[in-house]
Amino acid sequence: MDSSVAGESGDGGNKKSALSEKIPEISADNVASPNNASNDGCNSVDFIVVYNKNKYDITFNSNKTVKELKTYLQGLIGVPEDLQKVMFKGLAKDDQTLKDLDVKSGAKVMVVGSKRDQVLAVSSSGPQDVATEEKSVTKEPFCKQKMHLRVLEKGIPDDVMVGIRNTKDPLPSHPLSGMLNKTGGKVRLTFKLELDQLWIGTKDRTEKISMNSIKTIVSEPIEGHEEYHIMGFQLGSSEASRYWVYWVPAQYVDSIKSAILGTWML
Repeated sequence: MDSSVAGESGDGGNKKSALSEKIPEISADNVASPNNASNDGCNSVDFIVVYNKNKYDITFNSNKTVKELKTYLQGLIGVPEDLQKVMFKGLAKDDQTLKDLDVKSGAKVMVVGSKRDQVLAVSSSGPQDVATEEKSVTKEPFCKQKMHLRVLEKGIPDDVMVGIRNTKDPLPSHPLSGMLNKTGGKVRLTFKLELDQLWIGTKDRTEKISMNSIKTIVSEPIEGHEEYHIMGFQLGSSEASRYWVYWVPAQYVDSIKSAILGTWML
Protein backbone atom coordinates (compact mmCIF):
# COMPACT_ATOMS: atom_id res chain seq x y z
CA MET A 1 0.00 0.00 0.00
CA ASP A 2 2.73 2.37 0.94
CA SER A 3 4.74 1.45 -2.14
CA SER A 4 1.70 2.02 -4.39
CA VAL A 5 1.21 5.48 -3.04
CA ALA A 6 4.87 6.20 -3.42
CA GLY A 7 4.74 5.00 -7.02
CA GLU A 8 1.83 7.23 -7.85
CA SER A 9 3.61 10.12 -6.28
CA GLY A 10 6.68 9.36 -8.30
CA ASP A 11 4.72 9.20 -11.57
CA GLY A 12 3.13 12.53 -10.79
CA GLY A 13 6.56 14.02 -10.24
CA ASN A 14 7.76 12.66 -13.58
CA LYS A 15 4.73 14.08 -15.38
CA LYS A 16 5.27 17.43 -13.78
CA SER A 17 8.93 17.38 -14.75
CA ALA A 18 8.10 16.48 -18.35
CA LEU A 19 5.53 19.26 -18.54
CA SER A 20 8.00 21.82 -17.26
CA GLU A 21 10.46 20.86 -20.00
CA LYS A 22 7.89 21.74 -22.65
CA ILE A 23 7.20 25.21 -21.25
CA PRO A 24 10.11 27.58 -21.97
CA GLU A 25 11.23 29.85 -19.24
CA ILE A 26 9.81 33.35 -19.70
CA SER A 27 12.19 36.20 -19.16
CA ALA A 28 12.38 39.90 -20.06
CA ASP A 29 14.76 39.04 -22.89
CA ASN A 30 12.28 36.97 -24.90
CA VAL A 31 9.13 38.99 -24.33
CA ALA A 32 8.32 40.97 -27.50
CA SER A 33 7.71 44.64 -26.88
CA PRO A 34 4.80 46.42 -28.61
CA ASN A 35 7.32 48.16 -30.84
CA ASN A 36 9.60 45.17 -31.29
CA ALA A 37 10.83 46.21 -34.74
CA SER A 38 12.30 49.42 -33.42
CA ASN A 39 12.82 49.02 -29.67
CA ASP A 40 16.12 47.58 -28.47
CA GLY A 41 16.23 48.23 -24.76
CA CYS A 42 18.85 50.64 -23.59
CA ASN A 43 19.81 51.50 -27.20
CA SER A 44 16.36 52.82 -28.05
CA VAL A 45 15.50 56.49 -28.29
CA ASP A 46 12.04 58.09 -28.23
CA PHE A 47 11.57 60.96 -30.70
CA ILE A 48 8.93 62.61 -32.86
CA VAL A 49 8.71 62.31 -36.62
CA VAL A 50 6.96 65.22 -38.33
CA TYR A 51 5.57 64.54 -41.79
CA ASN A 52 3.03 66.64 -43.69
CA LYS A 53 1.94 68.45 -40.49
CA ASN A 54 1.34 65.11 -38.76
CA LYS A 55 3.36 63.98 -35.75
CA TYR A 56 4.31 60.39 -34.94
CA ASP A 57 5.84 59.14 -31.69
CA ILE A 58 8.67 56.79 -32.64
CA THR A 59 10.86 54.48 -30.59
CA PHE A 60 13.87 53.30 -32.57
CA ASN A 61 17.26 51.71 -31.98
CA SER A 62 19.85 54.51 -31.99
CA ASN A 63 22.38 52.16 -33.61
CA LYS A 64 20.20 51.70 -36.68
CA THR A 65 20.73 53.75 -39.84
CA VAL A 66 18.63 56.42 -41.51
CA LYS A 67 17.94 53.93 -44.33
CA GLU A 68 16.50 51.47 -41.80
CA LEU A 69 14.40 54.27 -40.33
CA LYS A 70 13.07 55.08 -43.81
CA THR A 71 12.09 51.43 -44.29
CA TYR A 72 10.22 51.50 -40.99
CA LEU A 73 8.50 54.81 -41.84
CA GLN A 74 7.43 53.61 -45.27
CA GLY A 75 4.60 51.56 -43.77
CA LEU A 76 3.70 54.36 -41.38
CA ILE A 77 3.46 57.41 -43.64
CA GLY A 78 2.95 55.69 -47.01
CA VAL A 79 5.97 57.25 -48.74
CA PRO A 80 8.48 54.86 -50.39
CA GLU A 81 11.83 54.93 -48.64
CA ASP A 82 13.68 56.06 -51.78
CA LEU A 83 11.46 59.16 -51.96
CA GLN A 84 11.89 60.15 -48.32
CA LYS A 85 14.20 62.91 -47.17
CA VAL A 86 15.03 62.77 -43.48
CA MET A 87 16.00 66.09 -41.97
CA PHE A 88 17.75 66.56 -38.65
CA LYS A 89 20.23 69.43 -38.44
CA GLY A 90 20.36 69.25 -42.24
CA LEU A 91 19.79 66.43 -44.71
CA ALA A 92 20.59 63.08 -43.10
CA LYS A 93 22.52 60.48 -45.10
CA ASP A 94 21.28 56.92 -45.43
CA ASP A 95 24.37 55.36 -43.83
CA GLN A 96 24.27 57.59 -40.75
CA THR A 97 22.90 56.11 -37.53
CA LEU A 98 20.61 57.96 -35.15
CA LYS A 99 23.52 58.00 -32.73
CA ASP A 100 25.72 59.62 -35.40
CA LEU A 101 23.07 62.31 -35.85
CA ASP A 102 22.82 62.75 -32.06
CA VAL A 103 19.06 62.18 -32.06
CA LYS A 104 18.04 62.32 -28.41
CA SER A 105 14.84 61.67 -26.50
CA GLY A 106 12.15 64.20 -27.43
CA ALA A 107 13.91 65.37 -30.61
CA LYS A 108 11.91 66.27 -33.72
CA VAL A 109 12.93 64.62 -37.00
CA MET A 110 11.44 66.05 -40.20
CA VAL A 111 10.53 63.78 -43.10
CA VAL A 112 9.52 65.12 -46.51
CA GLY A 113 8.53 63.29 -49.64
CA SER A 114 5.59 62.45 -51.86
CA LYS A 115 4.04 59.21 -52.94
CA ARG A 116 5.56 57.83 -56.11
CA ASP A 117 2.47 58.34 -58.27
CA GLN A 118 2.34 62.02 -57.29
CA VAL A 119 5.99 62.60 -58.20
CA LEU A 120 5.75 60.73 -61.49
CA ALA A 121 2.70 62.77 -62.47
CA VAL A 122 4.70 65.98 -62.03
CA SER A 123 7.98 64.77 -63.51
CA SER A 124 6.66 62.86 -66.55
CA SER A 125 7.93 64.30 -69.84
CA GLY A 126 6.32 64.18 -73.23
CA PRO A 127 8.29 63.65 -76.48
CA GLN A 128 8.55 67.40 -77.01
CA ASP A 129 10.08 67.92 -73.57
CA VAL A 130 12.66 65.17 -74.18
CA ALA A 131 13.61 66.68 -77.52
CA THR A 132 14.04 70.05 -75.87
CA GLU A 133 16.35 68.59 -73.21
CA GLU A 134 18.45 66.77 -75.83
CA LYS A 135 18.71 69.94 -77.88
CA SER A 136 19.90 71.91 -74.86
CA VAL A 137 22.90 69.59 -74.48
CA THR A 138 24.40 70.96 -77.69
CA LYS A 139 24.17 74.58 -76.61
CA GLU A 140 27.16 76.63 -75.55
CA PRO A 141 27.97 76.87 -71.82
CA PHE A 142 25.64 79.04 -69.76
CA CYS A 143 28.37 81.52 -68.86
CA LYS A 144 28.94 82.20 -72.59
CA GLN A 145 25.31 82.88 -73.39
CA LYS A 146 24.26 86.50 -73.79
CA MET A 147 21.37 86.39 -71.30
CA HIS A 148 23.71 85.13 -68.56
CA LEU A 149 26.66 87.33 -69.49
CA ARG A 150 24.56 90.42 -68.71
CA VAL A 151 24.39 89.31 -65.08
CA LEU A 152 27.90 87.86 -64.77
CA GLU A 153 29.51 91.04 -66.10
CA LYS A 154 28.30 92.84 -62.97
CA GLY A 155 30.94 90.83 -61.09
CA ILE A 156 30.80 88.81 -57.89
CA PRO A 157 28.35 90.35 -55.37
CA ASP A 158 30.03 91.90 -52.33
CA ASP A 159 27.96 89.87 -49.90
CA VAL A 160 28.15 86.53 -51.73
CA MET A 161 28.69 83.46 -49.55
CA VAL A 162 32.07 81.74 -49.73
CA GLY A 163 32.22 79.19 -52.54
CA ILE A 164 34.36 76.04 -52.42
CA ARG A 165 35.00 73.97 -55.52
CA ASN A 166 35.29 70.15 -55.54
CA THR A 167 33.45 69.93 -52.21
CA LYS A 168 30.01 68.60 -51.28
CA ASP A 169 28.49 70.08 -48.13
CA PRO A 170 25.01 69.58 -46.66
CA LEU A 171 22.63 72.51 -46.80
CA PRO A 172 23.17 74.98 -43.96
CA SER A 173 20.35 75.66 -41.51
CA HIS A 174 20.20 79.30 -42.70
CA PRO A 175 19.13 80.57 -46.17
CA LEU A 176 21.62 80.80 -49.04
CA SER A 177 22.02 84.52 -49.73
CA GLY A 178 24.14 87.04 -51.64
CA MET A 179 23.19 85.61 -55.05
CA LEU A 180 21.62 87.31 -58.08
CA ASN A 181 18.64 86.55 -60.33
CA LYS A 182 18.39 87.18 -64.07
CA THR A 183 17.55 90.87 -63.57
CA GLY A 184 20.65 91.34 -61.41
CA GLY A 185 18.62 91.71 -58.23
CA LYS A 186 19.64 90.12 -54.96
CA VAL A 187 18.07 86.73 -54.25
CA ARG A 188 18.12 84.25 -51.39
CA LEU A 189 17.02 80.61 -51.26
CA THR A 190 15.32 79.19 -48.18
CA PHE A 191 14.70 75.45 -48.05
CA LYS A 192 11.56 74.73 -46.02
CA LEU A 193 11.96 70.97 -46.12
CA GLU A 194 9.33 70.36 -43.46
CA LEU A 195 6.83 72.02 -45.84
CA ASP A 196 8.42 70.56 -48.98
CA GLN A 197 8.83 74.11 -50.28
CA LEU A 198 11.56 76.30 -51.75
CA TRP A 199 11.24 79.97 -50.86
CA ILE A 200 12.81 82.33 -53.41
CA GLY A 201 13.16 85.73 -51.80
CA THR A 202 13.99 89.10 -53.34
CA LYS A 203 13.85 92.64 -52.01
CA ASP A 204 10.20 92.96 -53.02
CA ARG A 205 8.67 89.53 -52.48
CA THR A 206 9.09 85.92 -51.42
CA GLU A 207 7.76 83.25 -53.75
CA LYS A 208 6.88 79.94 -52.08
CA ILE A 209 7.30 77.07 -54.52
CA SER A 210 6.31 73.45 -53.95
CA MET A 211 9.36 71.26 -54.50
CA ASN A 212 7.16 68.77 -56.36
CA SER A 213 6.49 71.43 -59.00
CA ILE A 214 10.19 71.83 -59.82
CA LYS A 215 10.63 69.52 -62.77
CA THR A 216 14.40 69.61 -63.01
CA ILE A 217 17.46 71.64 -62.03
CA VAL A 218 20.38 72.52 -64.28
CA SER A 219 23.68 74.01 -63.19
CA GLU A 220 27.12 74.77 -64.54
CA PRO A 221 30.25 76.25 -62.94
CA ILE A 222 31.08 79.82 -63.90
CA GLU A 223 34.22 79.88 -66.03
CA GLY A 224 37.09 81.49 -64.12
CA HIS A 225 35.08 81.23 -60.86
CA GLU A 226 34.41 77.50 -60.64
CA GLU A 227 33.68 77.82 -56.93
CA TYR A 228 30.32 79.27 -58.01
CA HIS A 229 27.56 77.98 -60.31
CA ILE A 230 24.74 79.25 -62.46
CA MET A 231 21.63 77.30 -61.49
CA GLY A 232 18.25 77.08 -63.21
CA PHE A 233 15.11 75.77 -61.49
CA GLN A 234 12.61 74.58 -64.09
CA LEU A 235 9.16 75.50 -62.78
CA GLY A 236 7.16 74.52 -65.86
CA SER A 237 7.29 72.26 -68.90
CA SER A 238 9.80 74.26 -70.96
CA GLU A 239 13.20 75.91 -70.60
CA ALA A 240 11.49 79.29 -70.69
CA SER A 241 10.10 78.57 -67.21
CA ARG A 242 13.53 78.31 -65.59
CA TYR A 243 14.25 80.61 -62.67
CA TRP A 244 17.96 81.49 -62.90
CA VAL A 245 20.18 82.08 -59.90
CA TYR A 246 23.81 83.21 -60.20
CA TRP A 247 26.81 82.79 -57.91
CA VAL A 248 25.48 79.70 -56.13
CA PRO A 249 28.29 78.30 -53.89
CA ALA A 250 29.55 75.12 -55.57
CA GLN A 251 29.68 73.08 -52.35
CA TYR A 252 25.88 73.24 -52.00
CA VAL A 253 24.89 72.37 -55.59
CA ASP A 254 24.48 68.61 -55.04
CA SER A 255 22.64 69.11 -51.75
CA ILE A 256 20.20 71.54 -53.40
CA LYS A 257 19.41 69.02 -56.13
CA SER A 258 19.08 66.17 -53.65
CA ALA A 259 16.83 68.14 -51.29
CA ILE A 260 14.45 69.21 -54.07
CA LEU A 261 14.50 66.32 -56.53
CA GLY A 262 15.55 63.43 -54.28
CA THR A 263 18.63 61.28 -54.94
CA TRP A 264 16.62 58.83 -57.08
CA MET A 265 16.14 61.52 -59.76
CA LEU A 266 19.77 62.67 -59.90
